[in-house]
Amino acid sequence: MLIIGIPTLLIFACSKKDSTDTTTTTTTTDTTTSTSDCSSAANTPAKVVCLAEAFEATLTSTQLSTLVVDFSQTNAVKWSNLPCGSSCRNGLQMANLTTAQVTAALAVVAAATGTVTDEGYSEIKQIMAADDVLNATAGGTTYSSGIYFIAFLGTPSTTGTWMLQFGGHHLAVNITYKAGAVIGATPRFEGIEPKSWVTSGTTYAPLAGEQAGMLAMLSSLSTSQLASAKLSATFSDVLLGPNEDGQFPSSKQGLAVSSLTSAQQLLVLAAMKPWVEDVDDSTAATLLATYKNELSSTYIAYSGNATLATNADYVRIDGPSVWIEFVCQTGVVYPSQIHYHSIWRDHTRDYGNSFTF
Repeated sequence: MLIIGIPTLLIFACSKKDSTDTTTTTTTTDTTTSTSDCSSAANTPAKVVCLAEAFEATLTSTQLSTLVVDFSQTNAVKWSNLPCGSSCRNGLQMANLTTAQVTAALAVVAAATGTVTDEGYSEIKQIMAADDVLNATAGGTTYSSGIYFIAFLGTPSTTGTWMLQFGGHHLAVNITYKAGAVIGATPRFEGIEPKSWVTSGTTYAPLAGEQAGMLAMLSSLSTSQLASAKLSATFSDVLLGPNEDGQFPSSKQGLAVSSLTSAQQLLVLAAMKPWVEDVDDSTAATLLATYKNELSSTYIAYSGNATLATNADYVRIDGPSVWIEFVCQTGVVYPSQIHYHSIWRDHTRDYGNSFTF
């Protein structure tokens, strides 16, 4: 599918490997080309700010007023996994930007997210590409890689507090910065339909790593451990999706990770990685170290089948900080298949712990 006016977006969206140079963004007008070099930024948050300012420089005053909104709880929680366009999201829509503006916008997103293949920015591009696959199958105007939005909550800076939002159908990226550091990488929603597809001879399956990690964790459990981990409730979707901020269960459920062998505990940590590696590499390493240190107080649980292959198969990791859910659902456009929904939250770091829910 070709989105008129923004062919660059499809180049970003359909490339499996992330070959974008996130340190430089080039802005092209009808007559001139200017380049903002952010390679000298002190760290990743400073690079994100540099690229955010370069993106802002490409915009009209009207576009800028749509991009930058107040850093408030009302705006922070305005995200969704649904194909609901601007009615449920802040900011500028990709389809309404010029090619140069799209390039500059995605450079910000690339710098703010991870570099691991099929995670981070690579995964974002594939989730966007999946919406073009849905469009080609279902038609209409519901799905498109152009119906993704970028917003800055607060003014990007290395001194104040601000938040980067980027999202659309099956994607919500919310990263909060304060004084030049990431203080919150969550909430982050990711889903995919179809769960795999082939384009030009290449197979794409952006959430396969998430499913495989959770499956390996559950497959390592003995019969008695599986019985302890199984929840009585049935889940048709993630529990803590959009508009469920702060609604963590009051008590942990399932199987205590402290009761597992060392090898099994490593599989729990490995199951977290595909989500945590979606944020920039430095922040991901810090969060993984925190989650590892908290494994003794972490619980795992599942519902449905431990094979994670049929509708309502569900799995959860719940620690003092980490909260990750993964669920299988019957497809919407492909009803004969399942598709995946997932959410990564943090008990103490959602939105940088800036609000009270």
